[in-house]
Amino acid sequence: MSNPTKRVLIVDDEEDLTWTLTKKLSKDNDQFEVIAVNSGKDAMNVMDQLPVSMVLTDVRMPEVSGLELLQKIKEKYPSTKVVIMTAYGSSDVQQIANTRGCFQYIEKPFEINDLREIILDGIQEKKGFKGSVADYQLSDIIQLNCLGRLNISLNVKHDQEEGIIYFKDGNIVHAVMGDLEGEDAFHNILSWQGGEFAVNRNVTIPVETIFKNWQSLLLESMSRVDENSDLAKEDQEQEKFWRFRKIESLLSKLKSSAGVEHILIHSKIGFPIFYLGSFGKEQEKITEMGDEISALMKTFEKAKKALNNQKLEYWEVQLENQAIFLYKIPYQDAFFTVVGNKKLNPGMVRQEIKKSLMQIAQLL
Repeated sequence: MSNPTKRVLIVDDEEDLTWTLTKKLSKDNDQFEVIAVNSGKDAMNVMDQLPVSMVLTDVRMPEVSGLELLQKIKEKYPSTKVVIMTAYGSSDVQQIANTRGCFQYIEKPFEINDLREIILDGIQEKKGFKGSVADYQLSDIIQLNCLGRLNISLNVKHDQEEGIIYFKDGNIVHAVMGDLEGEDAFHNILSWQGGEFAVNRNVTIPVETIFKNWQSLLLESMSRVDENSDLAKEDQEQEKFWRFRKIESLLSKLKSSAGVEHILIHSKIGFPIFYLGSFGKEQEKITEMGDEISALMKTFEKAKKALNNQKLEYWEVQLENQAIFLYKIPYQDAFFTVVGNKKLNPGMVRQEIKKSLMQIAQLL
């Protein structure tokens, strides 16, 4: 019986790019078929008609963004792997993509061979069991193994750490992680947030160090995770509150200056980090303004070739009734934008921004 066709779907609103990728990847037509479309809507139409092994999608597209498409695919076709391609890379985008189940993340411009390796790695079928702890709760996986009364080992990886949990007739009988063994190792492994696991059969259990029933072990681990998580979140929130109060105090003079309407600290893609201004806590309006600023930055990026590909440090735009000042925050993937009306004093704004930039960088 022949293997089913592996299909790779390329999604990007730039037709030149999809044409180029299709042509270069066609050399591997003995291993996978390439289909290209120019919108997220067309991508879903294709997937509703044909099984697709992998989707390569740009982030910034009209109507349906790459991150929105990723979410739709994972909801409707969870087995399809999704690779995010973007020319506007940032830790924000990567974090969101990983949270939504992205298989890989690659920044433009990239080498075609690097993309080819990602595709081949993603579509090849590997023997055994492998999964992502980001897609499942590790406690659920353990519970399934126990209920199935299995004799296996569960190998778990998280960043640079590795651990093994041994099962005998559905009971958890041993665990090892670094220098830890037994219950200490088990609870440590269960505290990891995300990672990968592999199931191995026909294993030899080196020693039995755990004698509690698996239900008690899981309840104890989850209780420990909840306690640590609550404390960590509380500490993080307090630290964030303190830092943002410092930033607010630092920008108080600028905020109260005549003509200043909005002060926004944001990522390259417009994600709001800190805001002071007339929108108050209206998050939807703040986010919309971030998107508009990001669109302006994208326009500037397109002009980089004419400017010898120099990096953006700051720019100022004077409109009929509005002025916009945007400065890159040193050592951070973030920008400082001030928006004002006719009453704004440009010299004062420049002075206050430059005076506070380094302190803001240290507080972010």
